[in-house]
Amino acid sequence: MKAAELFIKALENEGVEFLFGIPGEENLDVIDAILDANIRFITTRHEQGAAFMADVYGRLTGRAGVCIGTLGPGATNLITGVADANMDHAPLVAIAGQASTHRLHKESHQVLDLEAMFLPITKYSTRIVSPNVIPEIVRKAFDLAQTEKTGACFIEFPENIAEMNIDDVPLRVRHTSPPEPAAEQIERAAEIITNAQNPIILAGNGVVRSQACEELSQFAEKLGIPVANTFMAKGVIPFRHPMALGSVGLQSNDYANCGFAGADVIICIGYDMVEYHPYLWHPSRDRTIIHIDTSHAEVDAHYSVSLAVVGNICHSLNRIAALTSPHEGKALRILRDSLIKEMNLHRDDTEFPVKPQKIIWDLRTAMDLEDIVVCDVGAHKMWMSRMFRCEYPNTCIISNGFASMGIAVPGAIAAKLAHPERKVVAVTGDAGFMMNSQEIETAMRLHIPIVILIWNDASYGLIEWKQQNEFGRTSHVDFTNPDFVQYAQSFGAVGVRVEQTEDLMPVLKQALARDTVTVIDCPVDYRENLKLTETLGQLTLST
Repeated sequence: MKAAELFIKALENEGVEFLFGIPGEENLDVIDAILDANIRFITTRHEQGAAFMADVYGRLTGRAGVCIGTLGPGATNLITGVADANMDHAPLVAIAGQASTHRLHKESHQVLDLEAMFLPITKYSTRIVSPNVIPEIVRKAFDLAQTEKTGACFIEFPENIAEMNIDDVPLRVRHTSPPEPAAEQIERAAEIITNAQNPIILAGNGVVRSQACEELSQFAEKLGIPVANTFMAKGVIPFRHPMALGSVGLQSNDYANCGFAGADVIICIGYDMVEYHPYLWHPSRDRTIIHIDTSHAEVDAHYSVSLAVVGNICHSLNRIAALTSPHEGKALRILRDSLIKEMNLHRDDTEFPVKPQKIIWDLRTAMDLEDIVVCDVGAHKMWMSRMFRCEYPNTCIISNGFASMGIAVPGAIAAKLAHPERKVVAVTGDAGFMMNSQEIETAMRLHIPIVILIWNDASYGLIEWKQQNEFGRTSHVDFTNPDFVQYAQSFGAVGVRVEQTEDLMPVLKQALARDTVTVIDCPVDYRENLKLTETLGQLTLST
């Protein structure tokens, strides 16, 4: 068989369902081989969209999402989505075609050293230099991508290698498990937590990746320890759980930080430092930190770990809980009550443009609890992270490691492919929407029904928010938008504009019921941003 055919068989062997990408001259043999494979090729309209689809697919399934581009500009277009997956710890394998190895040593048309370019943004970057190494390279790439901390890998495939003949088979797939935590670490952690006066838990997305959400909920309830989660760990503990505090990370003086300020022991479970800087929640550098994760902690002056419990998170939590005396778990209820009061405050608001709190209330009410929101990056992300209630993990997908704009629309397509039985909503600002709105065509062509909810303020809203806070004025953040209703209709999708706040709920319900793409243009009142900044911290610090 051709090397390209062996390569596709190796992908099949890894259980790959979808291959997101764009065909090109230098990946012709690979694209042709897919026709005879049990892999569905998702032809996208931009390689960045393909990478974001693979990114979100990997995050939702725990299996590496796979994207492909051709050489040169096709490969460089993949970079943002690949970097996003790697920094957000989503398993992904990216593939790019390359020119013949006979011209890689010199200046040549569209030739870049892709292996070197992808090296800083992946766990593993390599070039296939012989058909004989394909089984090993594919197995290694998937193994590394799917092993904690999960991330991205890159394979460069020169066109002349892809055409060569080879007689070989893929390697057997073996999945590794995290090691058991050491008994002395378990016993010491139990002792520290038992003796703590005001312990608090900071839960990160590593708990979701390790499928330890149920164990975390039981741990918190049994020991009476409140849990704050990072943006990317929304739903890691149900919001209805008596120990759930909600999301932390909006800014250093956020409501939950009042709880961290009063804690003597901070238990970080599955915490990814890239998502929320330790200096924001541990400025004093004097608290006892227990690190519970599958891997050792990153070195940081504000993350001085007193004890690391490294290994299987599920087993670590169960074994620590069995040896630890419970706490009352009442000290921080006021924080949770303040958040609930804030959430309820605007549920019946009718002012227009629509307040962020009202958009979130109506969206949460219209959707089932297991439906999926894929959130873009911008001012709306801050509101969604703070106020969108989640009862299940991976129902509100937020990028907060690399935090790239443009992820919502392609990400929602991938989410619907991964979970066709659920409704999927892309929540995006007008700026992020326009960065990958071309993928509406992909969704329409492949009949992938999603809802796209645009928070329209004709501005780079988050930057405007920060400019107002820091300088009291704005600079170069305004722009104009197309008519989003006509824009949606030009793709054959449904376009709806919210003309009054009372229309938002029925518009959302109708969109979720449709078997096609619906784009909702919702004007948003971001005057609430500065009000939120003014009140952060006052909710509990004054009590």
